[in-house]
Amino acid sequence: MKANIHPEMKDATVKCACGASFKTKSVKEEIHVEVCSECHPFYTGAQGKAKKTGNIEKFNKKYGFNQAE
Repeated sequence: MKANIHPEMKDATVKCACGASFKTKSVKEEIHVEVCSECHPFYTGAQGKAKKTGNIEKFNKKYGFNQAE
């Protein structure tokens, strides 16, 4: 690494809009975010009740391949 060209790493506090905060390393001392792992639906399990299906399942349903014969 070249000397005197890299920014100084500091302990940073990340603050979310939901009120959660955690510590990390950054060149900034404070970081404000709108969504974090505490409130994001993917991490909290509150994604909704809609079943997520892939392309293969959609194709099979469309053409009736899932039905037992």
